[in-house]
Amino acid sequence: MFDGSYTLDTKTGAALHVHHARATGPARAIVLVHHGLAEHAGRYGDLAAALAAKGCHVFAHDHRGHGSTTAADAPLRRFARRNGAEKVLTDCRAVHLDATARHPGLPVIVFGHSMGGLIALNYAERHGRELAGVAVWNANFTAGLEERVGRLALKVEKALKGSDVPSGILQRATFEAWGKAISPRRTMQDWLSHDPAAVDAFIADPLCGFAPTLSMMEDVMALIFQGGSEAGLAMLPAELPVHCLGGTADPATDKGEAVTVLAGRLRLAGVRDVTLQIVEGARHETLNEVPVYRAPAMAGLFGWLDRIVPAGGAAPRPG
Repeated sequence: MFDGSYTLDTKTGAALHVHHARATGPARAIVLVHHGLAEHAGRYGDLAAALAAKGCHVFAHDHRGHGSTTAADAPLRRFARRNGAEKVLTDCRAVHLDATARHPGLPVIVFGHSMGGLIALNYAERHGRELAGVAVWNANFTAGLEERVGRLALKVEKALKGSDVPSGILQRATFEAWGKAISPRRTMQDWLSHDPAAVDAFIADPLCGFAPTLSMMEDVMALIFQGGSEAGLAMLPAELPVHCLGGTADPATDKGEAVTVLAGRLRLAGVRDVTLQIVEGARHETLNEVPVYRAPAMAGLFGWLDRIVPAGGAAPRPG
């Protein structure tokens, strides 16, 4: 679990709700955790505790339009009135600088799940030389014809309905389609995990499972197109270690195929240290899966962590 939380005011006008966990024993790194769409950072307490036990200070904040973070231009379900993706990344920068001010001299790793993976990679493209590694889990950076048509449909829908209503088109193409992809299923959220308790907790959480507004979905699409572009990937330092993870039963990443494609594109872009882990049978929320799927994923993450920031002698922060 987390040790506590605090509020961090940023220059975008957001009051970020930040959870933190202190390293148990000698600290070797800082890990910045980015949550997914329509959830919140408080769900990452188990990951934080596991990382803290491995010598990491952990910081996880609720992104704009999510959880307990507040901003005048970001009610629940919206990043911002305009330039939402940029404001999200600026907020992430604020958390990074705050974390390093609290724990100077330690290497920094960024971890992101799903939408958080989109944010993590976009952030690494801008600030990768200050990072010791980036973990991108269960994120889909596919930007093919279907996604381009979807982006156009969002613009049309926004023109007809306004920006502060849910996107019926994207809701059917994403959450509803992913729910229907699981058969047999107990609930429409079974695509998240094989663990009924984890699924039920998600459904019962009033801050989870909401329908994002059209403007939020436009901003998410911007993160996909910017972060997954050739120009964006080319901004990553060649020496930056990247850990990509997916599951073969995750409909949100085309059964892990989108993660495999991303790893290949990272290598083509010149990133020399790309680790790809596809967990056979895992659904979307690997961190909330049953042990048979979660255990190998965590073992892979910790093995990668031990390699890039060895215990007992933290590597110097990249400059």
